[in-house]
Amino acid sequence: MAAEIKPISGEKFERIGAHSHIKGLGLEGLRARPVADGMVGQTEAREAAGIVVRMIKEGRMAGRAILLAGPPGTGKTAIAIAIARELGADVPFVSLSGSEIYSAEMKKTEVLMQAMRKAIGVRLHELRKVYEGEVTAFDVKLARHPYNPYQQIPESARLTLETTDDRRTFNVGSSITVSMINQGISMGDVIQIDAETGRVIRVGRSEKASETYEIAAASEKPVPRPTGPVEKEKEFVYTMTLNDLDEINARRGGGMLSLFFGAPERAEIDPEVRQRVDEMVKERVEEGTAEIIPGVLFIDEVAMLDIEAFAFLNRAMESELAPVIILASNRGVTKVRGTDISSPHGIPLDLLDRLLIITTRPYKAEEVREILTIRMREEGVEAEEEALELLTRIGAESSLRYAVQMIRPAAEVARENGHGKITTADVERVKGLFADVRKSTRYLKEYEEKLLA
Repeated sequence: MAAEIKPISGEKFERIGAHSHIKGLGLEGLRARPVADGMVGQTEAREAAGIVVRMIKEGRMAGRAILLAGPPGTGKTAIAIAIARELGADVPFVSLSGSEIYSAEMKKTEVLMQAMRKAIGVRLHELRKVYEGEVTAFDVKLARHPYNPYQQIPESARLTLETTDDRRTFNVGSSITVSMINQGISMGDVIQIDAETGRVIRVGRSEKASETYEIAAASEKPVPRPTGPVEKEKEFVYTMTLNDLDEINARRGGGMLSLFFGAPERAEIDPEVRQRVDEMVKERVEEGTAEIIPGVLFIDEVAMLDIEAFAFLNRAMESELAPVIILASNRGVTKVRGTDISSPHGIPLDLLDRLLIITTRPYKAEEVREILTIRMREEGVEAEEEALELLTRIGAESSLRYAVQMIRPAAEVARENGHGKITTADVERVKGLFADVRKSTRYLKEYEEKLLA
């Protein structure tokens, strides 16, 4: 009886986030379309954000920051993410909550500094000599272990690499041989060997070799056989953040590989280390071997910062290597933490005066409906028209977030009941099981005497 071979699905794990549907600001020029790029409504706020994006691209945002102000659930985080999407796929986006700076392991200003430097990318260009080709022969020579005569270890190997235009054979030492064996490299694999360090990189399985076999790995896409000579110079591009470079230089022994091989970590990084990194980056930018990629640092619940953190941000905004800082607040006039002074949004007036303030407003019912439709499409869920109307009404009367969060539980109830689409009964069932803010407040008042103060 012939053995049965079943194909393995190549589906990859994909997490659907709260803002995974956001692709940009949805603008035509500087005018916002009502529904576009995952954005709905908030036309004035999106148009203002579009102007900010242009200023950032032209390098005219130095010393400034943005404040997104509005009630909860009015799209402040979505606009911040949309700004990052508009700036480009390689632009770092770091999200931080105001309460995250209070850590027992490091100072508040150190947390903010690391977040700022994580939001600044550096694209490094390096020209290196490599040997590249498809492995067509790999003969390993074994020798006795110096401490165990009954065990054999790789001593060297005879390696042949081929491209479409060239063929070279090499005698390689034990370190390269062991590296190839550990990576499972065999004939038909396309590899690169760094001529200076001897580092071996497996690029993938050659298309020509894959055609020879009836069964290929489900998760691996074949790569073409390289062209040109085996020995060549190639430009390698590494995109890192300033914080990555800080950590590399702060570790004992230094070097790029210290990130991967467990060098001792330091909670805080010395200012001298950052100064050396900044000087190195500036030199490489002047040489044309590096590019600065200013990213976005998004600080939500900014009213949770205290006067010390605000003073640090005020000064950091003026530095040469500073990201675009976007703050978000849903507070009115409230006390600045660490003081007895009340100020709009809980932000000191001297900092507030330097911010470009973008306001958001509550969504209208038709906008709530459109957002729910987009989220259902993103999550692969369908609902009957009446169920969608009910969710829209809940979103308008209670909150958009509550309505959005009911989609997935309602879909689970619908599946359990054998419904192909979410029905009003499924929504009502979920509404009865999960409380919104108003229902939760009524519960607290009802059982106030029995709950702990």
